[in-house]
Amino acid sequence: MSALGTGAKALLVGTGALAATGAGAFAWGSLLERRMFTLREASVPVLAPGSAPIRVLHISDLHLAPWQKDKQEWVRGLAALKPDLVVDTGDNLGHADAFDALAYTLEPFAGIPGIFVNGSNDFWGPQLKNPFRYFGGPSLLKAAPQNRLDTDRLHGIFANLGWNDINNAAESLDINGTHLEVFGVDDPHIGRDRLDLITRAVDDLRGEDPLGDETWPDSAEHRKPRPTVTIGVAHAPYRRVLTSFVNHGAQLILAGHTHGGQVCVPGFGALVTNCDIPRSQVKGLSLWGSGLRSAYLNVSAGLGTSIYAPVRFACPPEATLLTLTASA
Repeated sequence: MSALGTGAKALLVGTGALAATGAGAFAWGSLLERRMFTLREASVPVLAPGSAPIRVLHISDLHLAPWQKDKQEWVRGLAALKPDLVVDTGDNLGHADAFDALAYTLEPFAGIPGIFVNGSNDFWGPQLKNPFRYFGGPSLLKAAPQNRLDTDRLHGIFANLGWNDINNAAESLDINGTHLEVFGVDDPHIGRDRLDLITRAVDDLRGEDPLGDETWPDSAEHRKPRPTVTIGVAHAPYRRVLTSFVNHGAQLILAGHTHGGQVCVPGFGALVTNCDIPRSQVKGLSLWGSGLRSAYLNVSAGLGTSIYAPVRFACPPEATLLTLTASA
């Protein structure tokens, strides 16, 4: 009897300690870490030798709600970095009434070149979900939700900033002496990507350039190879999209969606990715290859969470400043 009593007591103590640890971790993740906004910086050597650097600010997964004042002010402060280009990879809205808050948040970036693609939460508001469903695979929609957002109003905010819509489209920009070809797709997570349109979009883009994509005018008497960098952009980094981007000549790919796993285990990493990208590439800068080609891939862990799952653990919210530099 005494032995059984001792064992039961030890079990109760262990269970209590485990519960206390779990409660502490949840409190940390929900009250503190999800608001510990972080700037991650990396260099990407994709420019032609001798090119001036290009500073790219990558913002993703804001999931903004009107009351999130600290997040709004932190993002506004990123304008002090003086980026040459802003790339927004979607899921900007976390509440149906967040449009004015988003316009305020992005206001300091007006006039800075920018490009954007949609995430699913730019079409539909957040939904209450069982978090354990993510262990069974990506959280694909079985039917269109009822809480449709005003996506046109969202795009109007971006248009007022002067940003380019590259959902299933391509655009070109000239920044710091380098010609950028940028193309993107609408959200692959909900099947809105049209990879079949990318080839034509890029070909049309190059066809609009009277110089072609090979040369640029240096002087009236002299022409030299034109420095060009090709960038692919998507919200959700599904393998089919990343591979298609590499095959279309992308040298750099930017994506979000994964939240870096959102809840990670120290020393192990993300438990889920919410798409089919390998866990080892769920966030940060890596390489994605296809055949003999490869591209740098930056997956942002994002700045927000669903209002129904407001917790991060071992995965702080982030924006990324990528400095494109000359290759060796």
